[in-house]
Amino acid sequence: QVQLVESGGGLVPLGGSLRLSCTASGLTFDNYAIGWFRQAPGKEREEVACISSDLVSYYSDSVKGRFTISRDNAKATVLLQMNSLKAEDTATYYCAADTNYARVCVGPTAGMGYWGKGTLVTVST
Repeated sequence: QVQLVESGGGLVPLGGSLRLSCTASGLTFDNYAIGWFRQAPGKEREEVACISSDLVSYYSDSVKGRFTISRDNAKATVLLQMNSLKAEDTATYYCAADTNYARVCVGPTAGMGYWGKGTLVTVST
């Protein structure tokens, strides 16, 4: 059974930092592109960042320069380092995995292989 488990969310002050983790099990992790998405209340889900199996990364304009995505295949984990957090970064963050890079990093996400259940990030103002 494939599982993606996010962790690291919480309450952080404006301008602070947080590191999210997405740990996978039940799949051949090296073969998968992994993406981080977020959804704020009342808003549509948006992609934040993704990383391919061969370490090509992508960032949305809203987080470029502030967030860094990385992966450790030996630990089947993808990290999202979030710095200089803004109020608009408040959302539930989800990781997703698929062997199809385009589905994860370009979209649309319909048919995405696997999703985690999310971790809540709240930036206090």
